Amino acid sequence: MAAVFENDDGAERLVVDTPPEFRLQLVDNGIPDVVAVLYTHDHADHVHGIDDLRAVSVRTGKLPLYGPAEVLERVRKRFSYIFDDGVKPPPGTSKPKLSTHPLEPGVPVSIAGMRVVPLECDHGDIRVFGYRVGDFGYLTDVKAVSDASLELLVGVRVLVINALFEEPHPTHLSIPESVALAQKIKAEKTFLTHLTHRFRHIELEHRLPEGIAPAFDGLTVTL
Repeated sequence: MAAVFENDDGAERLVVDTPPEFRLQLVDNGIPDVVAVLYTHDHADHVHGIDDLRAVSVRTGKLPLYGPAEVLERVRKRFSYIFDDGVKPPPGTSKPKLSTHPLEPGVPVSIAGMRVVPLECDHGDIRVFGYRVGDFGYLTDVKAVSDASLELLVGVRVLVINALFEEPHPTHLSIPESVALAQKIKAEKTFLTHLTHRFRHIELEHRLPEGIAPAFDGLTVTL
C-alpha cells in the first residue's frame, strides 16, 4: 500500500513506503518516476519492495529516503547490499542507488517543492511517522496519535487513516476509533485505508458518516 504525492505541475512525485510488488503498483497507475520516498516504518509490508527502486534510481541518480532515524538504520542493515559501497553489482547488472535522510517529528522539510511535516504516532510498541503534505494528512499503521501530531493536522482538507477491524486491535486503529479520530481532525474528506477482507467496500460506504469513505486501489485526490 503506497501513496504518491505529485507537485502542482505533476513533474515530481513523492511516494510513501515501498511495499511488495511496488513496481507493479507504479506500472498499473502510470507512474514513471519518483524523486523521493517517505517511510512510515520498516515492517515488511511497507519496505520489502525497496529493490524496485532500482530502475528509478538508475535513471535519476541517488534517490533520497526519508523517515524516522531508527527506521532508516534498520533498512540500511536489512538491505545492506544496497548501501554498502563495497558491494559491487556484477557487470551488466545494477543495484538501487539510495541515500538516507532522518527526519524529526514536527519539523517541516521541503521535498520536491512540497512542504512535508513528519507526524509521530504509535503503532503498538513502535514509533511510526505519518505525514502532512500540504493540506493532505496521511496516517497508516497507527494505534494512537499524539496531541502534538493532532495539532499539526489542524486544517488538513483530506485525511487518509488506517482502520483495521470493528473491534479494538493492539497495534492498529479499529474502524470506530478511526471514525472518532477523523471527526476530531475535521478534514473535509477522510478515507479509511488498511482495511481487511472482513468488510465489503459498499457496506462500509453506506454506513460510514458523511465525509468519511473507504479508500480503494487507484484512488486519486486533487487539491
